[in-house]
Amino acid sequence: MSQPTSPLSSPAVPVDALRDALGDGTPVVAPDDDGYGDARAIEPGGVEQRPAAVVRPADADAVARAVRFARDAGAEVSVRSGGHSVFGLGAADGALTLDLRGLDSLELDVDGRTAWAGGGITAGAYSRGAGEHGLATPFGDTGSVGVGGITLGGGIGLLSRSLGMTVDSLLGAEVVTADGEVVLTDADREPDLFWALRGGGGNFGVVTRFRFALHEVSQVVGGVLLMPATPEAVAGVVAAADAAPPELTMVVMVMPAPPMPMIPAAWHGRLVVMANACWSGPLDRADAALAPLRDVAARAGGALLDGLRPAPYPSLLEGGPEGGPLVATGRTFLGDGLDEAAAAHLLEQLEGSDALMRAAQLRVLGGAVADVPADATAYAHRGARLVGNVAAVARDAAGAAGYRPWVDALADRLRGADGAYVNFSLDGGLDVAQAAYPGATWERLRDVKRRYDPQNLFRGNVNVPPA
Repeated sequence: MSQPTSPLSSPAVPVDALRDALGDGTPVVAPDDDGYGDARAIEPGGVEQRPAAVVRPADADAVARAVRFARDAGAEVSVRSGGHSVFGLGAADGALTLDLRGLDSLELDVDGRTAWAGGGITAGAYSRGAGEHGLATPFGDTGSVGVGGITLGGGIGLLSRSLGMTVDSLLGAEVVTADGEVVLTDADREPDLFWALRGGGGNFGVVTRFRFALHEVSQVVGGVLLMPATPEAVAGVVAAADAAPPELTMVVMVMPAPPMPMIPAAWHGRLVVMANACWSGPLDRADAALAPLRDVAARAGGALLDGLRPAPYPSLLEGGPEGGPLVATGRTFLGDGLDEAAAAHLLEQLEGSDALMRAAQLRVLGGAVADVPADATAYAHRGARLVGNVAAVARDAAGAAGYRPWVDALADRLRGADGAYVNFSLDGGLDVAQAAYPGATWERLRDVKRRYDPQNLFRGNVNVPPA
């Protein structure tokens, strides 16, 4: 798969000088050091990026010293929070990688319904801590994902239709900018930077702390409903999700059934529709809200697995795909829905592919996501009813690259609108960035980039070049 473009070259990082600049309190892991393999590892695995050094700062001041060193050395900076990046943004080749996993604090103001979270905390750890008080902030659907990455890209998950995107709950941030300064930003302080952080990715600095709004979310009804994949079932699930009350959000996967013990063995490897649902409204209304989804399963021949149950919200973020020596290629797209003709084409293509794993993920939006004006945040695709992703997985990068034409053709057939979602973009090229940030959003982001990072120090991302 193609990698993000780097407008500036990145010379070798002088590791000894870096250690001297940071001091003994900030560990630096270099390629010859024990533990380098673990330090550079990126989920889901198979990404062979080799940063020149991995820095493990314990606070914002250490981050600032590392950023100033990288700026003066002309080195590229890459940032790792949770470590999920299919094309290795958290550990770019030859870069100085800032591993923020030590910045995992969580300070809850339960009465004030706000939280300060370290830039390296995971969505699962945050949600478990907030969940002890019956509170939540909307993140994604996998607990091991870092809060930093998902927030800066926008944040679509199991509470999106009821509470909006993650950026809609972002109240402020502590940021180390390209000049090595630590600044606080919110709607009143550095407001243009705050706007850009809400969807503009890691283009504007290293966020060491996030301030979020907390919402009352205790028990939900959620889990997985699995059914045979037919064109009627795929289109029916998408339609049911779109027509549902905003308290119901679904993440729909269409894929060969994995060999998991809870799935009937006769269906292993056969195409299924996996609807991961979360009802966050009153519990006594859950059955009625979920009935159309169960009706689709019944018409498809009956549910193969009905795991929809009352549960604490954080439990829905547990699990997720395991890492391993696999490489993915994919393409994100936007749409207004999915009819039976498009669903039939999707199933035909999935059936005909020989990829080790291939899937289409469909996230139906609307609800609270669409209630926010398009220009209020750097995530501008508020009117899109569906964000999708087509992916194919192989054992190595060469194998994954061979599936790229198939992925592109299928995504083009399924898409119903121009645009891209940064957090699902597996290619960091300029065309992807411009698709993610259309029109006036692109120009405003470039202007903010010029003011806060004119040398494009933070370019290991879906890059927005300075104006």
